[in-house]
Amino acid sequence: MNGLQIRNLRPDEISIAIDWAAAEGWNPGLADAACFAIPDPQGFFVGELDGEPVATVSCVNYNDRFAFLGFYIVRAGFRGRGHGLRIWNAAIAHAGARVIGLDGVVAQQDNYKKSGFQLAYANIRYSGIVEAPSKPPAEIVALDTIPWPLVQADDDTVFPAPRTAFLRAWINTHVGRALLRDGKLAAWGVIRPCRTGRKIGPLVADDRAAAEAVLKALLASPGSNEIVLDIPAMNRDAIAVAESLGLKPTFETARMYTGPIPTLRLDRVFGVTSFELG
Repeated sequence: MNGLQIRNLRPDEISIAIDWAAAEGWNPGLADAACFAIPDPQGFFVGELDGEPVATVSCVNYNDRFAFLGFYIVRAGFRGRGHGLRIWNAAIAHAGARVIGLDGVVAQQDNYKKSGFQLAYANIRYSGIVEAPSKPPAEIVALDTIPWPLVQADDDTVFPAPRTAFLRAWINTHVGRALLRDGKLAAWGVIRPCRTGRKIGPLVADDRAAAEAVLKALLASPGSNEIVLDIPAMNRDAIAVAESLGLKPTFETARMYTGPIPTLRLDRVFGVTSFELG
């Protein structure tokens, strides 16, 4: 044994993983820790040597069928000693028989395959400075005014498991906007402040026009004009939206799953919620 002691991070300690992610250049949101703790308070792990944190990972169980893995970090100076494998195995064990998803760096894709993950698709991060619209489109409303069953039903088309508690907190903590057409939810999205700039996600829409309307409303809200948008590579309309804003691809992840790849409406995903929790 390598002396590594693995335990759960308490909700008030999740900021450790958030800070390490920031140091790795992942640019987390300012309120991520509080929101991320909600769906599975036992889903965050730390590995310690003599009480010193040296490794983190999360594996958030959304329900009895699906989990999402993230924050897999071993501190520089402690790598290559088996600490990562031990804490990884603890996270996988926490998921049990659930299908597990992750957004991994492309360079680690082969290693994830050895652990039973298979590639589903790529996500591409687009970043840049945008000019904020002078005012949002008139038909846009605040997302928190939409009846919850409409939001939940729409989210069920783009995410592998219900995430009600997390999504409610995400929406209530950040700025959200929505577009209704004939009483139906055509598009909705959330924007959140990060260590640098703001990230948009989720952004879900029936089509490009609806996505652009909500996106303009989000960009019109007060905050930084430095924007990050994570997009499934197969959604060409979403990429066209990002490019029309002058955003450039800066990073790519491999969305991978153990077990069956979930059937999702990726054509409706114009912005991924987060690479850490799916």
